[in-house]
Amino acid sequence: MASDILSKPGEHLAAAPRRSRPYALWIKIGLVAALMWVLFGTVLIDMARDWWNEPAWSQGMLLPPLALYISWINRSQTLTYAAISDRRGLVWIAIACGSFLLGKLASEFFMMRVAFVILLAGLVWTFWGLPRLRTLAFPFLLLATMIPLPVMVYNSLAAPLQLLASDLATRIAQGFGVSVFRDGNIIQLAGVSLGVAEACSGLNSLSALIVGSLLLGYLLCSRTASRVVLFAAAIPLAIGVNILRVAGTALLADYNQEFALGFYHAFSGWLVFVAGFGLLYLFARILHALLERERTA
Repeated sequence: MASDILSKPGEHLAAAPRRSRPYALWIKIGLVAALMWVLFGTVLIDMARDWWNEPAWSQGMLLPPLALYISWINRSQTLTYAAISDRRGLVWIAIACGSFLLGKLASEFFMMRVAFVILLAGLVWTFWGLPRLRTLAFPFLLLATMIPLPVMVYNSLAAPLQLLASDLATRIAQGFGVSVFRDGNIIQLAGVSLGVAEACSGLNSLSALIVGSLLLGYLLCSRTASRVVLFAAAIPLAIGVNILRVAGTALLADYNQEFALGFYHAFSGWLVFVAGFGLLYLFARILHALLERERTA
């Protein structure tokens, strides 16, 4: 009895550090999260406003929870590697801090938003090690796609796509016998003029289909080469279905202006995305089938 009594204080003293470790870990996590919020809180709030107000980047609202969900369901793969601190991750943290400071000084929101993703990757590398970071490569890629393009880049892409859509849509309408000519991004019909605005350039569907190609490649394709091909195919596919959308508006407007500029114009945006995503899915299945045949042959 005496030995048991004497042993209990030692056991409690040995167990105390073990119990304090989880609390110390959560305190460290809380401090790092608080510091990140102080630095990036306004940046993240402004980016969330862009997701809410800009249709081209509305899919950004879904990407952070989707990245977290993919990380969670693959946690067993991540946790198979031991958590080993790696000082090489401090280089990424330094790059993130430098990008944030440059973006802050230049009032460049894109650099500050990219710095947030780089900082997250650097923290994972520093505290968990490179093997665990590699297992989280796809969730970090999704987080990178949530960042809207700089306004200058967006506008430089929108203008050529507007002209391309109006030019090819005019040619398609003429091929169906419709009397139409083009003046810049204006499609002139017999009774109405259609302006191919920035929202009709195809960038909205392009950004959404690029994210869709990443997800389909991750779920359906087993090789990196097929994923790259699928990603590259999303770009002309998005531009092509948008051109068909503009051409369809011109053809319908020649027969029924109210329907073309009313219901069809409002509904065609969703129709373009659904059609593009469906074609992208079929292409992903074809790539997967071809690769499986190569492996079994």
